[in-house]
Amino acid sequence: MKKIVVTLLVLLGGIASSNAQEISKNAIGIRTGGGSGFGTEISYQRDLGANNRLELDLGYESGKHFDGFKATGIYQWIWNLEGSFNWYAGAGGGLGSSNLDADFPGRERFNNDSETFFFAAGQVGIEYHFDIPLLLSLDIRPEFNFGDFRDGNDLDIALGIRYQF
Repeated sequence: MKKIVVTLLVLLGGIASSNAQEISKNAIGIRTGGGSGFGTEISYQRDLGANNRLELDLGYESGKHFDGFKATGIYQWIWNLEGSFNWYAGAGGGLGSSNLDADFPGRERFNNDSETFFFAAGQVGIEYHFDIPLLLSLDIRPEFNFGDFRDGNDLDIALGIRYQF
């Protein structure tokens, strides 16, 4: 029985080490896509270990009847798929500010023309590391907003282009 347990542990350790890969120490670039409006974010990633990192994003979003700023922080876990392909998942949150346009339908329901809100977010995506210091990613970020205008769920799908260093 001990031999079977030791063999399984060695096998699992081998699988885990073969899936381990190095992520860049730092990456900076843009993340652009859409949720309730089209937005672009300045994105910074910092490794926190062999398979973990922190992503910090600061962005501007513009919708049909609003615009605003948003700051997001996501803790991510990274797994290697094959070669230079990774997938990642994470959780975090942020803070934002929205300004309603004068032609916003139902604007009278809100106390002000602007609001500050906070949100919780998850994230899952796939990325490709090129041989040059370029990283491309595609991810989806469901957000759960807490505010007057920004209240409820939002789904943000984005393409990221980052320089790794």
